[in-house]
Amino acid sequence: MTDSYDVVIVGGGAAGVGVAVALKHAGIENFIILERHMIGASFALWPAETCFITPSFPTHSIGMLDLNAVALGTSPAFILESEHPTGEEYAIYLNAVAKFNQLPVRTKTRVLRVTKIGEDFRVDTDEDTIRAKHVIWAAGEYQYPRVRAFEGSELCRHTATIPSFDALPGDDFIVIGGYESGVDVAFHLASRNEKVRLFDSGCPWESDTSDPSIALSTYSIERMREDWFTEHVTLLPNMPVTSVKGDDDSGYTVTTADGSQFQTPVAPLLGTGFTGSHELVADQFESREDGFPLLSENDESTLVPGLFLCGPAVRHGGIIFCFVYKYRQRFAVVAKAIASSLGLPAPGLELYRKWGMYLDDLSICGEECLC
Repeated sequence: MTDSYDVVIVGGGAAGVGVAVALKHAGIENFIILERHMIGASFALWPAETCFITPSFPTHSIGMLDLNAVALGTSPAFILESEHPTGEEYAIYLNAVAKFNQLPVRTKTRVLRVTKIGEDFRVDTDEDTIRAKHVIWAAGEYQYPRVRAFEGSELCRHTATIPSFDALPGDDFIVIGGYESGVDVAFHLASRNEKVRLFDSGCPWESDTSDPSIALSTYSIERMREDWFTEHVTLLPNMPVTSVKGDDDSGYTVTTADGSQFQTPVAPLLGTGFTGSHELVADQFESREDGFPLLSENDESTLVPGLFLCGPAVRHGGIIFCFVYKYRQRFAVVAKAIASSLGLPAPGLELYRKWGMYLDDLSICGEECLC
């Protein structure tokens, strides 16, 4: 017999767990989370030394959530006693939230495809087929590193594949990509007194915007001021890399757009970001000019009604919801839309207004809002 649900959530990370709690607050009980590994697996896969760039605090004077929380009344800072949690610590927090809220989770389940048939969805997994009235795609992005950015990028190693920076052999590194992950690896290598050359196509550490979706976070800027960073890291802004070639004798040659060449004895490290799991269902969304999915005001596909997006790929106009404290503001929007579709009043979601989360649309938020 095929199981049938009101909602299937694909992904058991911050977005999946957070929106599942919002569904419960909306009075929706007949749902399931499908996670191909374990709850919080993407965070647990971070390099051991990598921490959240946004600080965690139990609360502050006006009662707002811990910046890294995904559910009302919870705080990674309180649970973990850590201001900047590691990925492994954050996975512990997500598991605690899922357990406390008794979220229905099916782990080690790989979703193969999502198909709209009539009014319902067919969700095919590696084990069975599930029916659902609505699907929330919340599979995140960390497990989908961008590794084809230029010729020879397959010779490099993406930072997402590094279990610990201490395990990296060598003393002369080239890091390609100067945003958060690139600065992070450079910081940790420099703390070991290793030589690092950090390339970026722009200059994010000197951006004139305060939005960390575009510019470096304050946390990263502060770390770049450490003595060992300034001593051991050479910054090479506005130098887009066009190719990497390997040689058994001389190591690797990195070529930039102006024709300059740089040698390194070890594979260059990629801090080039992630493609995102939303590309796996790109055919079910219209596309914006920037390549991200076009969404309705309820974060629903404009092409396939009933299919919603939660997580770092959410975009509305010029607003980028790429961090936990940003995209969690959209959980109540999705939950309310689904509750309305199911004929539920969802009174429990009114609490979300108190916590500064959107319930209706973006009209309360200007185009320049950083949320």
